[in-house]
Amino acid sequence: MKDLLRLRTSLSEEIETLLNEQIKVEAHSSATYLAMSSWCNRQGFDYSADYFMKQSHEEREHMLKLFNFVSDLGGHSISPEVVNIPQEFDSFRDVFEKALQQEIFVTQQFNRLADQCMKSRDFMTFQFLQWFLKEQVEEEYVARRALELFDVIGEEGTGRWEIDKNVRKIKYDNDGE
Repeated sequence: MKDLLRLRTSLSEEIETLLNEQIKVEAHSSATYLAMSSWCNRQGFDYSADYFMKQSHEEREHMLKLFNFVSDLGGHSISPEVVNIPQEFDSFRDVFEKALQQEIFVTQQFNRLADQCMKSRDFMTFQFLQWFLKEQVEEEYVARRALELFDVIGEEGTGRWEIDKNVRKIKYDNDGE
């Protein structure tokens, strides 16, 4: 019966498993950004709270895009269990350091998935992943620029307030496309 069910999808079991793992990564990222938003809100960093809320929504959209792709190809999308979400952070800067680390991790996971697609000759999934890989360039860029505000502005005096105010202004503009 298992072989018969596998005929309903062009996804190999290995790629389907990796896609479901990525669904979980995106769900975890969404929940982590939501926790970061809450932390920033409690600390009075309203613009950063909004920034992380937006990031949380984007990660959920990414999760659903992956979820629907697996389902559309006849695979078994798994609704992920999300655990171990940090609720507290050491400092304002720590939140942004963790955000950059998270984006770098997500990029690494997408690269691993794309590499396996190439090895498996799953060009359809590889093509689908191109959107995510391109998106990660923007995600890392914005996270890196946000963290750089701490070095450029500094946290002394009204520094944190200035950083918070400037986070919302960071944009990725790739006119060279």
